[in-house]
Amino acid sequence: QVSLVESGGGLVQAGGSLRLSCAASGRTLSTSDVGWYRQAPGKEREFVAGIKISSSETYADSVKGRFTISRDNAQNAVYLQMNSLKPEDTATYYCTVNNYPRAPDWGQGTQVTVSS
Repeated sequence: QVSLVESGGGLVQAGGSLRLSCAASGRTLSTSDVGWYRQAPGKEREFVAGIKISSSETYADSVKGRFTISRDNAQNAVYLQMNSLKPEDTATYYCTVNNYPRAPDWGQGTQVTVSS
């Protein structure tokens, strides 16, 4: 059993920045693949960024060059630095941890709203 808590969301103007945090308990994130997803109202949840056990990073094309995912193993946390935010980034952002072959764990989400 793992608990994930996202934080750091808020309301910002276009071009602004936010740093999201995913804090975990019940497992060590350094031994897991971790990802950030987002979901806007009425839309499907979509992949944003991921970081593997190897620290290899992947990003959705829509956020490449603007978002950066990172780990802090001492804090057992994963972060998403979001720069140059756009209104289309508005969504609830979720942290997920791979539990393969079991289903992944998800946090409850943190809201990001970007005004034009």
